[in-house]
Amino acid sequence: MSDPHELKVLNPATEQVVATVPAAGAADVDAAVVRATRAQTAWAALPPADRARQLRRFADTVDAHVEELALLEVREAGHTLGNARWEAGNARDLLLYAAGGAERLLGRQIPAPGGWDITFHEPLGVVGVIAPWNFPMPIAAWGSFPALAAGNAVVLKPAETTPLTALRLAELALEAGLPEHLFQVLPGHGHIAGRALVDHPGVAKIVFTGSTRTGREVMERCARQIKPVTLELGGKSPNIVFADADVEAALDPFSFLDNSGQDCCARTRILVQETVYEQAREFLAGALAAVVVGDPADEKTQMGPLISRAQVERVRSYVPEGAPALRGGVPDGPGFWFPPTVLTGERPDSAAAREEIFGPVAVLLPFTDEQDAVRLADDTPYGLSGSVWTRDLGRALRVSQAVRVGNLSVNSHSSVRYWTPFGGFKQSGLGRELGPDALTAFTETKNVFISTEGPAQ
Repeated sequence: MSDPHELKVLNPATEQVVATVPAAGAADVDAAVVRATRAQTAWAALPPADRARQLRRFADTVDAHVEELALLEVREAGHTLGNARWEAGNARDLLLYAAGGAERLLGRQIPAPGGWDITFHEPLGVVGVIAPWNFPMPIAAWGSFPALAAGNAVVLKPAETTPLTALRLAELALEAGLPEHLFQVLPGHGHIAGRALVDHPGVAKIVFTGSTRTGREVMERCARQIKPVTLELGGKSPNIVFADADVEAALDPFSFLDNSGQDCCARTRILVQETVYEQAREFLAGALAAVVVGDPADEKTQMGPLISRAQVERVRSYVPEGAPALRGGVPDGPGFWFPPTVLTGERPDSAAAREEIFGPVAVLLPFTDEQDAVRLADDTPYGLSGSVWTRDLGRALRVSQAVRVGNLSVNSHSSVRYWTPFGGFKQSGLGRELGPDALTAFTETKNVFISTEGPAQ
């Protein structure tokens, strides 16, 4: 049984303990919220340009420590070095983007009979952010940095297995001159610290990224206080490949192997038009065999380990012994490894085809025509992301409108850009993060009517 008072951080590639971190309890959460409330009052009173200037200094400080943060991510999460550098850079870039938004959080002037109406975007207060282990740095940033820019304080609870980069970001915030207690990081167990953060009456909003099951509990607990919540939950994203597409580009194995498949946007449902099914199968067999799986700190490595032994066992439960599949290789010795895998004998209604596996496993399914492709793409409880591959612009637009997901890419596998909105349909979540409206999600709209008529006689 884990110690409720501490967290042991393992390197997933070696299974060695790299750090031991104190775990916050309910009393620690309460104290942090009290401190954050005081800091937020002063922060919100600053002119927007001053908040923006401080956030830009924070971004510069992160930029000076990108390599350090990346190496820390490699150690605690097993991410490849290239991925980890992108993650640290994404946190830096989002800070700069959010800082610009602080000076552009504009209200409206609305003509009304007898006077004028104006609106203000006012900060919520203290925002609680609960971040996952699969992308610890960027997802912590997505919830935290726009909230700060909008004038809020943030209490961030990172995942139990990956608290190190979040703690370092909080240190860098202080080094950059952000007010003390404005951005606090509280590592802890979800059922203790996470629950206390969700339930705390001094927390005005919760931003949660994680499983649909836990997201449902978070939403239920927030509902007791009528507390707003943003949820980014699971995914089972389709990759729809029509026969007229560039099939090999469409079947890039890292569309589902990036971050060892531990990605809600991973294109793990490969839907291929039946006339090119065999071509797709042959290409994927060679592509999986060529994937370099190994030490994530090695520049040549393309795929690292899974986060934990428990995650390996979860992924394995979807791949029965002897199941028809295409497979790559993994290193011998310690580490939480699972081979790149594409299941080729699954029915469209099987668990592997409809449930989120969260590992380097995809299913290959044929479809007949456009209507059949949309039907298969939507045959899952999730609706986070996906791709459509075709040279027919009309078809690309029709399918993009028909498929029920929040983020689609045509002839691309990209899902996340900090300057565009991100979020899901159905059981993939609630609300949107990132993009030009990110800051408004951390504000209340206040409406003020000003009469232009004279006082009553």
